[in-house]
Amino acid sequence: MALSFSLTLAPKAAIEFFRRKGLKASFAWQDMWQEEHDAAFTVAKMMDLDLLADVRAAVDSAIANGETLAQFRRKLVPTLVDAGWWGRSELEDPLNGELKDVQLGSPRRLETIFRVNMQTAYSAGDFEQISESAESAPYLMYDAVEDKRTRPAHREWDGTVLRWDDPWWQTHRPPNGWNCRCSTIQLSGSDLSAMGKRVDTAPPVMTRQYVNRRTGEVSDVPVGIDPGFAYSPGQNRRSVLQQQLQRKRDSFDER
Repeated sequence: MALSFSLTLAPKAAIEFFRRKGLKASFAWQDMWQEEHDAAFTVAKMMDLDLLADVRAAVDSAIANGETLAQFRRKLVPTLVDAGWWGRSELEDPLNGELKDVQLGSPRRLETIFRVNMQTAYSAGDFEQISESAESAPYLMYDAVEDKRTRPAHREWDGTVLRWDDPWWQTHRPPNGWNCRCSTIQLSGSDLSAMGKRVDTAPPVMTRQYVNRRTGEVSDVPVGIDPGFAYSPGQNRRSVLQQQLQRKRDSFDER
């Protein structure tokens, strides 16, 4: 039986998605929210656009060449150390001008940069394939990695089958958190029959309030999903770009 496993597809669509991103400096991860990551690449606390471009190039190489985390680190650590972006340092927060003691580069931060960008790029590229082949394979199955690191909610969602355009995927298509390893598997009707599975009812969505300490905005975040991850990577990129263009026009008109 042939199944369409999302993370085994050639990375062409993932590469194209990632290369269409611009650059945007940010002080905190809350400064860029959900779909905004479809349009721009950022690293929290990295305010130098030239250095940010170097990191994006390293991520691009990792996606295009299937590099490991170890290879990514070996390539990038000397660049960050030479630029002084390593360890702890005092940095001015552009939101209020305060000097803050912050963590810059570290092995853990590089792992987060690597994994989150790889996962979201593959997920966005995967959505392109999903939408193009939806007529013949209209179902998605949630696929969680079953081990001790799996989040309880993600374990519960494992094996859930819904149509690809079910509203549940708008907020629950992986990755669903920092270093989340979940993905989806696209299935046809014959795949479902061969597996003895059927289309499920979408799991109930319970939410909790999250207050963005940078903007003060209050959001209802689904339980089981980290704040900032309740979106479907790549699905709304065009509308995000249109919104950004409109904001630039509005800013220009006010001058």
